[in-house]
Amino acid sequence: METMKTLIEEIDKHNYLYYTLDQPGLNDAEYDALYDKLVELERETGVVLPGSPTQRVGGELLKGFEPHRHRARLWSLDKAQNQEDLMAWYNRAQKLVGDYNANHPDDPLPPLSFVVELKFDGLTLNLTYENGELVQAATRGNGTVGEGILAQVKTIKSIPLQIPFRDGIIEVQGEGIMNLSVLEEYNKTAAEPLKNARNAAAGALRNLNPKITAERKLNAYFYNVGYAEGVRFKDHRDMVEFLKENRLKVSPHVHFFDSIEDVEAELQRVAELRDSLDFLIDGIVVKITDMRTREVLGYTDKFPRWAVAYKFEAEEAVTTLLSVQWNVGRTGKVTPVAKVEPVDLAGVTVQNCTLNNMDDIERKNLKHALGSLVFIRRSNDVIPEILGKVTEEPDGEEIAAPTHCPSCGHELELRGAHWFCPNRYECRPQLIGRITHFASRDAMDIETFSEKTAELLYDELGVRDPSDLFYLSFDDLIKLERFGTKKAENLLAAIEKCKQRDLASFLFALGIPNTGKTTTKELADHYRSLDKLREATAEELIELPDIGGIVAESIVGFFRDPAMQRSIERMLASGVSPAVSEQPQAPADENHPFYGKTIVLTGTLSSMSRDEAARKLEALGAKVTGSVSKKTDIVIAGDNAGSKLTKARDLGIQVIDDEEELLRLLG
Repeated sequence: METMKTLIEEIDKHNYLYYTLDQPGLNDAEYDALYDKLVELERETGVVLPGSPTQRVGGELLKGFEPHRHRARLWSLDKAQNQEDLMAWYNRAQKLVGDYNANHPDDPLPPLSFVVELKFDGLTLNLTYENGELVQAATRGNGTVGEGILAQVKTIKSIPLQIPFRDGIIEVQGEGIMNLSVLEEYNKTAAEPLKNARNAAAGALRNLNPKITAERKLNAYFYNVGYAEGVRFKDHRDMVEFLKENRLKVSPHVHFFDSIEDVEAELQRVAELRDSLDFLIDGIVVKITDMRTREVLGYTDKFPRWAVAYKFEAEEAVTTLLSVQWNVGRTGKVTPVAKVEPVDLAGVTVQNCTLNNMDDIERKNLKHALGSLVFIRRSNDVIPEILGKVTEEPDGEEIAAPTHCPSCGHELELRGAHWFCPNRYECRPQLIGRITHFASRDAMDIETFSEKTAELLYDELGVRDPSDLFYLSFDDLIKLERFGTKKAENLLAAIEKCKQRDLASFLFALGIPNTGKTTTKELADHYRSLDKLREATAEELIELPDIGGIVAESIVGFFRDPAMQRSIERMLASGVSPAVSEQPQAPADENHPFYGKTIVLTGTLSSMSRDEAARKLEALGAKVTGSVSKKTDIVIAGDNAGSKLTKARDLGIQVIDDEEELLRLLG
């Protein structure tokens, strides 16, 4: 046992020298000899001691991810997109410090000083050490609850399984990444090359097979102690030293400054350095150094006031526009997708770019751009877009507006800025899209169903309408390629199960034009019967909140369509019975501030989903709608709230953007 303990300590020391300090103390053969000796002793004794490096190779396939509640919240950061935003953050902090010092002249805060760190582009990690042992590792999740990924994190050799601090529990935060040089080496022999380092790291850490994680040879850098028993730091320097003393890898690009002007100069330096780094970053993080100042400044409901993330501008590149393809969606809308010469952009190989419609093409001077050089941009993981041509001259071939459907050949109709194929009942991508939508999770929730399944059923079994799904047999499915007994039985069971879906989900599954989940729920709550809704007139419908003339006419027209009537009748005849909850609810308190209010939810809440929040609000007598109008009483805004929040403020509508206040009101 003593020999094994000594070997573990020796191997840990050399792992630290090699993976964290980049200062190898042994050659590969000497290291392998130590490791092999430990493996041999573990085999002889049948004992594997805690923290043994032999546990890094990855164990058995896991069944799933267990939720993990962080001891301290992992905050997101406010963002600065430019120098003006950075200075606005600085001025706010400076004012708060000035106000505090004016009120506490005997115990003032020190002048502001700053630390600048790289903003790694990987997956956030939260590690828990208890009495020196790594006992848990989790993703960020919503900042309060993440997913436990201890088995995966143990495969990262730069992360210590044991640390010198043994006086209780600490949580440390960092970023799991895949170095670009490692990605390049991995792809040389990979059966399926990985596209980019960000997804390679995130995918490996959220893979239920830790052996796959181990194969990726991930790395990790740490920058924060979120929770610690009996440990306090005077400033960020102290925290960084604590991390280093405990063998946690800290980025060498951590720099301290006494003025905001020096911070701005560092921004420029890092931006120029970015392309030479062996890992992806998408900006830098600026924090106030002094810990007491951080405590005084505190937090908003979303962000710490003492830190800000400076996001680099979206990366742009120049490439050649090769072609434009027109794709048909389930509603018949025909949209263009640009094919470009493959180019690496922010660690991703880009080959497709969005183009909204012909108006967008003409506005960007792309009408005569086939074969020409174009600017493309990729921002925040969205599909890349073409910004325009490199030159103003019409030096390329023309992009012609479509006249006929690229799938069925039917003549197209121009509705507003978009082309549509009106051949709703014979156009393959429309039919496959409608069947796929019908089976999707928010609709009929037919488990194991996918677009590939819809294509297979369309091509091999003549499934042309969602109602056809309810008339499939085991003998039909077993003939299909890749459909064994188990898969066929599972699909039939899922189809049978969906027959009892609630009315709102059924209406959403039908794909009524110009309606979404909010509208179909409103229809279900109001009519509480499919038959009553099918008989509704446009005049009746328009009386409902958030249903205007166009939507009302769409609903009436849909239920008057003979093809839709036939489809619904076939579903009902097969046993589909959209359920409406008849459970009596306790009457809502008319004195509650949400009673009778029309409320819109926008953004992401950390404590619950939007659907859950909507149910709680409705139980209090509120009406939850999907769009902001003059009829809206309250807008509840979570993280990343967008245009709805802006519109609410423009209209002077009450906004609740403090989640603690929302939880108090919800009881």
